[in-house]
Amino acid sequence: MDLSVILTVVIALGMGALIGWLAGSRAGAGGAQVIDSLRLQLDEVIKERDANRSAASELAILRAAQEERERSFDQQLVALREAKESLSAQFHEIGGKLLGEARKAFLEQAGEKFTQAVMPVEALLKSYQEKLQTVEKERVDHYAGLREAVELVRTGQGQVRDETRNLVNALRSSPKARGRWGEQSLRNVLEQSGLSPYADFRTEVSVDGEDGKLRPDVVVRLPGGRQLIIDAKCSLNAYLDACEEVDDDKRLAFLRAHVMSIRNHAQQLGSKAYWAQFGDSADYVVMYIPGEHFLTAALEQDDGLWDWAFERRVLLATPTNLVAIARTVASVWRQETLNEAAEEIASLGKELYSRLATMAEHMSRMGKNLATANTAYNQMVGSFESQVFTQARRFEALGAGSAKVIETPPMVEASPRPLTKLAATPATANEGVA
Repeated sequence: MDLSVILTVVIALGMGALIGWLAGSRAGAGGAQVIDSLRLQLDEVIKERDANRSAASELAILRAAQEERERSFDQQLVALREAKESLSAQFHEIGGKLLGEARKAFLEQAGEKFTQAVMPVEALLKSYQEKLQTVEKERVDHYAGLREAVELVRTGQGQVRDETRNLVNALRSSPKARGRWGEQSLRNVLEQSGLSPYADFRTEVSVDGEDGKLRPDVVVRLPGGRQLIIDAKCSLNAYLDACEEVDDDKRLAFLRAHVMSIRNHAQQLGSKAYWAQFGDSADYVVMYIPGEHFLTAALEQDDGLWDWAFERRVLLATPTNLVAIARTVASVWRQETLNEAAEEIASLGKELYSRLATMAEHMSRMGKNLATANTAYNQMVGSFESQVFTQARRFEALGAGSAKVIETPPMVEASPRPLTKLAATPATANEGVA
């Protein structure tokens, strides 16, 4: 039973007992009023009880409805769980089937694609393998050829090394061999520079000097009748010893000896005074050293060597600067040839102009004669028409004519063209003749 109902019953019983007690203990008007008041209160209490009963009934109904809803919710929850499990099982079953079919289709398509992709790759690999075999074969052939070429180079280097050693030995042991080598090197440089041994330079020229015969290696002709004297000098022994020496002090000593050898050669050339023995020679003599490194090594030890030799009227020359000198000489000769050709052309032009002036005089005189002849011809034609032809007409009138007709000769109206341009510059023509 609801608590409010119990309270209502208890209150009602208490009020009844109180009313009975009050009724027994009091008699009179005051007691009646109290009873009425209590009755009224009792009625209100009964109303509240009834209201509480109604509320309790509604609360019971609501509780029953709530319990029903909870039972329905539990049933729905159970149904949903069962449906979920069923759907999950169906999904797994359908997914497994779809996955199996998709996997099967994928494998089939992948197999087809793989076959399609593998076939070109296989063909490409086969082609690559064939080309690789071809390249490998060519590489083997080339390697064999390269090995043969290397062997030839090695053999050639050995021969060059042997020949170089033989040349070095020959140059070391024979001063004549050194001299011939230097002379041949000098000749090669001059010819490669464009000079001809038949016209531009001479070799082994001998002249008589105060101390006997002088024989420079080469005499180069220069424009204007001058000559350039060149003598080849080879100072090799000390230089070769320095190149082969390992010890720095000894190598330095050999290089100094090399410098002294070049100085001695320059001193000897300067003392020969070629410029005095050759009347038209240049003021200097060229000392040709057949190797750049020979002179470079000497200049590294003695930087004043060049000026020292120049003071003695000796020019130190190597193949490089001798080529420059020889090319300059060849260029001067070409310029000289051009100048001579220009002078000859000028002389021919003057002569041609003189002959043209003489021919112009003949043409002028001929024109005058033609004009005189033209005038005489016209006078003759006029006389023929006025004197002879009228008389001939009279013969025809008298019947003494012939079948042939006397034609009237034409007059020559054109006159010879004068030489106006030549006549305008007679002074120039006279100067050309002079």
